[in-house]
Amino acid sequence: MKVTIVGTGHVGATLAYVTVLEGLADQLVLINRDRQKAAGHALDLQHTASLVRQPIRVSSGEISDSAKSDVVVFTISVPMDPAHPDRRALAAGNAVLVREWLPALAEASPDAVFLIVTNPVDVMTWAALQVTDLPVDRVCGVGTLVDSARFRAMMSEELGIHPDDIRAYILGEHGQSQVAAISLAWVGGEPIDQSFERAREFARNTTDSGIEVFRLKGYTNFAVAKATALVIEAIQHDQRHTMPLSVLLNGYCGIDDVCLSIPVVIGRAGITRRLRPKLTPDEVAAFRASADQVRQNNQQISPILNDSLR
Repeated sequence: MKVTIVGTGHVGATLAYVTVLEGLADQLVLINRDRQKAAGHALDLQHTASLVRQPIRVSSGEISDSAKSDVVVFTISVPMDPAHPDRRALAAGNAVLVREWLPALAEASPDAVFLIVTNPVDVMTWAALQVTDLPVDRVCGVGTLVDSARFRAMMSEELGIHPDDIRAYILGEHGQSQVAAISLAWVGGEPIDQSFERAREFARNTTDSGIEVFRLKGYTNFAVAKATALVIEAIQHDQRHTMPLSVLLNGYCGIDDVCLSIPVVIGRAGITRRLRPKLTPDEVAAFRASADQVRQNNQQISPILNDSLR
């Protein structure tokens, strides 16, 4: 399987390292605005590849070198203001990058699954669909996959149960309006008590966890890279795993033309199924409010994206 990672900053470089260690591809291509940096990472990872069991070819190059990729991961981003960390504030700058890069990448690999990591991820996933002719089931954002993992980790510590045995989702925007679907949380076939107030506290903490990591060390990379690697693995082996990813919604809870995280099934062909769990009325209202927030960001960047269509 051929994987191309576009952007070799903290997240892209960490993802490339995980890809080599876990043998998630036969061929890995790194592309970056700073070509020398991409070449350096590729050389370092070539040395790393000689120490792992599964051989993998690592190289750097241009968009043309990404041709016929099976997976394209988009991580390029403008820098976040360290004094005022806000994913939504990146929308305009990153919309320009999506407009400049995605059409050519899609033309080079029209059959690839495109994974969007760039923030605000729900807005950028929608933007990717606006500037390309890619099928909606082969474009998704990593979305609230990391948030859901953080949520499960907090509940795991409280309940004394392994996080893999806790089924719980954060849905909606990867950001301030995200929705903890506590009504869907189960452990060993038992629903988590709706009166479990600590779950609501964990949900609030989850919302700010990524930004807190950014405040402490100036960037985030490990968790989002591993989460993205899980998606690549599901594609590589056609695992048909269920996970919350940001996908285009139409007619979902009365929401149209917005990308938000919902539980989906993903495999080699991309998104094979969108699941519709039954939410409480309060959760549905919060989910729709999250959609309204993301839609506002979409409207703000539309003029930027339309420049590529003129």
